Amino acid sequence: MAKHIFVTGGVVSSLGKGLTSASVGLLLEKRGLRVRIQKFDPYINVDPGTMSPYQHGEVYVLDDGAETDLDLGHYERFTTAPLNRDCNFTTGRIYLKVIQKERKGEYLGHTVQVIPHVTDEIKEAIRLVATDEVDIVITEIGGTVGDIEGLPFLEAIRQFALDVGKQNCLYMHLTLIPYLKAAGEAKTKPTQHSVGQLRQIGIQPDILICRTEREMTPGMKEKIALFCNVQTDAVIEERDKEFSIYEVPLSLNENKLDELIVQKLGLSKARPLDLSEWHEMLHRLRNPRHEVSIGVVGKYIQYKDAYKSIYEALDHAGIANSTRILVRKIEAEELDNNSTDSALAGLDGILVPGGFGYRGISGKVEAIRYAREKEIPFFGICLGLQCAVIEFARNVAKLERAHSTEIDPDSPHPVVCLLDAQHAITNLGGTMRLGNYPCALKNNSRAAGAYGKELIQERHRHRYEFNNQYRESFQKLGMVFTGLSPDSKLVEVVEIPSHPWFLAVQFHPEFKSKPTASHPLFNAFVAAAIKKSTSQGA
Repeated sequence: MAKHIFVTGGVVSSLGKGLTSASVGLLLEKRGLRVRIQKFDPYINVDPGTMSPYQHGEVYVLDDGAETDLDLGHYERFTTAPLNRDCNFTTGRIYLKVIQKERKGEYLGHTVQVIPHVTDEIKEAIRLVATDEVDIVITEIGGTVGDIEGLPFLEAIRQFALDVGKQNCLYMHLTLIPYLKAAGEAKTKPTQHSVGQLRQIGIQPDILICRTEREMTPGMKEKIALFCNVQTDAVIEERDKEFSIYEVPLSLNENKLDELIVQKLGLSKARPLDLSEWHEMLHRLRNPRHEVSIGVVGKYIQYKDAYKSIYEALDHAGIANSTRILVRKIEAEELDNNSTDSALAGLDGILVPGGFGYRGISGKVEAIRYAREKEIPFFGICLGLQCAVIEFARNVAKLERAHSTEIDPDSPHPVVCLLDAQHAITNLGGTMRLGNYPCALKNNSRAAGAYGKELIQERHRHRYEFNNQYRESFQKLGMVFTGLSPDSKLVEVVEIPSHPWFLAVQFHPEFKSKPTASHPLFNAFVAAAIKKSTSQGA
């Protein structure tokens, strides 16, 4: 039987439950255990696919096309645990399943209620990932204890321990120890109140993870242990990490969290911890030999989580190239023909990420024109590819008002248009080209050189495609289509061979990058930026 760790949070949101869950997963994997991680989100949306990045951050896409919470990106970057749509459930998805069952008459005339029907559906979602091939299931409960929308999930995990036995479950609660500057001391009362709320629900935490700016004193730990009814060694300090989020597992290990979990759950299969690969990665991160400046030109720049995987993938490429990445965040809406030179001056590379809608398109196109004309390494992703072909159409092919039909349905030159299969679709959620698709790369292309192979699989999240009517004319002018779907109908990668490094992709490579295994395209992009930087220095 799989053992279960339930991760909850208290006091305030954004404490880092996702990072903590991912870090625990890493530590247990490095002890030889088979781990699965899932997250429950209390909002009523069926998935985050229709939510604004300002509301929710990026939408993280899995191989099976599931649009999920960005915390699943942490899970994949830290662990090798396989993720699918069963690893992210929302209140909306749970209630949708309950209502569908009720409509089919599966409840045999019973009054459908939160308890037991909704909580039973939540428990069934946990069992979906607790297969015979798994030793540990880590389930993160989104939101904060005390939120009304989270109560069914907390009730479900309380019941779950009764179903499988408390010896097979462990409750880990993440909380905050705020430091009051005026008083000159840290306060434990918010943690006491948070644990008190959990205990009223019927859940007694086994381990407390305490987020804090400053080192906790032994007296603080003893006080928290006494008032929260936990062992003193189960009060784990998790101090803020100023250097890198990838230090979190090491900090938790220093506080013997993995040993505590192994002991409490009786994990006899656990072997001694081996973090050598992780230490080597952090050593490379701390000791760069180069430094490059990369401009990210986006429309959600004000909210850092909107491009979370992009920034992480750049850091991973920096690790692989022993390079410090200085990211310059550039608001696409503020770029125009007059401001481009000053905003983009001194950059060693320019990256244009994905997005939806008309806002910021002209600024992205201007940034790409600048990169192409000034021969600055350029990397376009999803909408970045579409903006690259729009820029090429207007300024190289001289096609006036060339555009995407998403933005200008009446464009005389629709170089980007809707997929035929998308025309009849009215629902927005989960209806795009989503998940893993194969792509055939052209021999001797930059893309094939980066990957070291000619057939790849990458994750997609888009509705519009390059218009093949323009493929032949663009190739004559110097834009080469070096990645296509296996049937050659869909353009996946474009390059300009005469440019030092100009490459754009319709898929999202950032979703497959890890700190210990940088994505090949990000790796090649950063290497090109290093080459530009060093040539300028020479």
